[in-house]
Amino acid sequence: MKKTLLFVFIPLLSFTQVPLDYYLTAENTRDDILKFELNQIIDDHTEFYYTSSGTDVWDILKETDKDPNNTNNVILIYSGISVNAAQEYNSGAGWTREHVWAKSKGDFETTLGPGTDVHHLRPLDNSMNSTRNNRGFDNCITCIDVYDQWSNPTGSKKDGNNWSFEPRANVKGDVARMLFYMAVRYEGYDGYPDLELSETIQDQSGKLPFHGVLSTLLEWHRNDPIDSWEENRNDIIYYSYQNNRNPFIDYPELAEHLWGNMKGIEWQKSLGVDAFSEVEIKFYPNPTSLGYVNISSKNSSRMNITVFDILGKQVINTTVSNNRLNVSSLNAGIYIMKITQGKAVTTKKLVIN
Repeated sequence: MKKTLLFVFIPLLSFTQVPLDYYLTAENTRDDILKFELNQIIDDHTEFYYTSSGTDVWDILKETDKDPNNTNNVILIYSGISVNAAQEYNSGAGWTREHVWAKSKGDFETTLGPGTDVHHLRPLDNSMNSTRNNRGFDNCITCIDVYDQWSNPTGSKKDGNNWSFEPRANVKGDVARMLFYMAVRYEGYDGYPDLELSETIQDQSGKLPFHGVLSTLLEWHRNDPIDSWEENRNDIIYYSYQNNRNPFIDYPELAEHLWGNMKGIEWQKSLGVDAFSEVEIKFYPNPTSLGYVNISSKNSSRMNITVFDILGKQVINTTVSNNRLNVSSLNAGIYIMKITQGKAVTTKKLVIN
């Protein structure tokens, strides 16, 4: 099998425009009501079979996880290795399909619903599939490096004592957001198991419908923010296949409202974009380490700039008339800028080194 080891993935600086009013019924709600409303928005998705003569999970993963540098390949989640997409399974020598929410934790196997939901299914090699098994997710203590079936180091680790798995750094947030999605999408309302997040890791034989470790997943979510890979994947699943979205990719602060440091606080969309035409904006340097960023527009009127951190917290709200935004108060990281000129609104990603 042809394979390529990917050491670094650099995301494109883009921001997905969430369909207007998609999350409208969840706005200004909190806690269990917020979780219920999100469930009602993303449930009843279009389902595909795990294996079928028609479009199935294999086919969808070839689109959602396509290598942008080689469109004949898919990228394996826990290693970042690019392999020939046509080599699905291939008598164990090819790639297979990983249930990030282990299918035994809820005992749903590969049936329609949670067993075929592509929001938590990803390509990986058979050796990694066996190594991860149905381990819970946590930072390892007795860390053992994990190698793939071609003896490549993956950057992922398993714990020598606990039944846990720690994925490579670049996908820790991805894993967390996939599990957040599963815990909201499957609430037991439609005959599927009620999946919940927990601080406990089950042993290998456990089949209860919970996964952990929640506090670790929140940490990973905060430290590994959304990138264009996840945004693109979310869009493909929504527009081309399942017709539902992962809310935690669209609005990462939702995890804080449900399980983190914003529990009890009503969720209000921090980046709601009105259906106005987009302003043609240029801003530079980006990334910046100068303490400022220059912003220019074909429209000569003043711009209102609101900057949010990756959790959706507003950190700057100002009006710019001299085409320079002072960002010296911000720490290094990824931010979202909401730029308003008259009735036109657009959003941009800003990276501070």
